[in-house]
Amino acid sequence: MPKKAIIILAQGFEEIEAVTIIDILRRACIDLTVAGLDNLRISGSHGIILTGDKKLKFKEKLKFDACIFPGGLNAALSLAASEKVSSLIKRMDEEKKIIAAICASPVLVLAPCGILKNKSATCYPGMQKNFNKDTTYKEKNVVVDGNIITGSSPKAAFKFALTIVEKLCGKEAVKKIKNLL
Repeated sequence: MPKKAIIILAQGFEEIEAVTIIDILRRACIDLTVAGLDNLRISGSHGIILTGDKKLKFKEKLKFDACIFPGGLNAALSLAASEKVSSLIKRMDEEKKIIAAICASPVLVLAPCGILKNKSATCYPGMQKNFNKDTTYKEKNVVVDGNIITGSSPKAAFKFALTIVEKLCGKEAVKKIKNLL
């Protein structure tokens, strides 16, 4: 049975991160849902518009093996302000499902939910000063700590996406994707 994941996009998302993640996870045959936070048509930080598969529901069922949050400052702020998002993150963490965030999202979306307590993480360079004292910042492109995957910036998007695939499907799936590219 294929693994299921959801990527949640809000207005102002970072296009390189979102499109790279969507492309790589779909190449890995992961059943990926692209959910718009408030709309089906979501505009990225550089004006590229993506159309989601659905809008995020308040009581999203835990049918996903992973939830993913791309960055983009405005998008991360919108995701952080959403009760739907914080509820999903907390439920996914309780189930030890994979929670992945890149760029501004580790600091603005994950940290306020309390799931980075006593964890190592990375984020967009310079934003690490906003982590709580109980989160250990690692100056790396991608950091995995238990069920949490964090990425630093658009330059890390490819490695970040492959790390999600590895956690969901194993190293062989990553090898297959690398052979295709």
